[in-house]
Amino acid sequence: MISNQEIDRRRFCTRILTGSLAAAVSVAVPGGGAWAAKKKRRRKKKKSSPSFFRSRETKSSNMKPFKKWTGALKRYSKEAASAKKGTCKSKTMNECHYQEWTKFLISVKDKGPKEKILAINSHMNKAKYILDKTNWGIKDYWATPFEFMKRFGDCEDYAIAKYMSLRRLGFKNNQLRVVAVKDMNLKVGHAVLVVYLDGKTLLLDNQIKQVVSTKKVRHYQPVFSINEKNWWRHRVVSG
Repeated sequence: MISNQEIDRRRFCTRILTGSLAAAVSVAVPGGGAWAAKKKRRRKKKKSSPSFFRSRETKSSNMKPFKKWTGALKRYSKEAASAKKGTCKSKTMNECHYQEWTKFLISVKDKGPKEKILAINSHMNKAKYILDKTNWGIKDYWATPFEFMKRFGDCEDYAIAKYMSLRRLGFKNNQLRVVAVKDMNLKVGHAVLVVYLDGKTLLLDNQIKQVVSTKKVRHYQPVFSINEKNWWRHRVVSG
């Protein structure tokens, strides 16, 4: 049974994630009128392709709407070099917190791909769930793994930490996606990580202890998914 507090947290994710999609759509599909009609004649309709969670996806390389995500990527690329010496008890992020994360990654680097996925999911799911408003004083903040290891986070932060951890362990960009979904049972939003491995799509979810196939999860409806190079808008296929 999920508590009312947890439902409130997911509703918060709903507002943030649907807001990101609205921004993306406004850029990818600009305003109407004569301009839009003219562009429509010129532009070929983008083709969709089959995707996870019983959906079809349409790909875009326009990452401008996703500033929270691209901002996290930029901070992540700099944080190792900028980490300062300090203890893990410090209230500010420092080298200790970064080394704490990398030490764990080293401990699993020789495992097989599936074992790495299981280890990362289990390890990150132990983190405490904290809303961005409480954690950062703002309504929406996408944390790097470095920040997550120090201060924990909310739904998308678990997914990002898992994403970057697997990248450090050798997984390719095109194998991983942070996915915004709607929980159709609770009518709220959520964020998860989907991993492509051996022709399968695996779900890494801070609400589910096990790593499972996306085919076994029926209550998630994907809204959009994203990696370092592209994002995809999803349309659910009925039936």
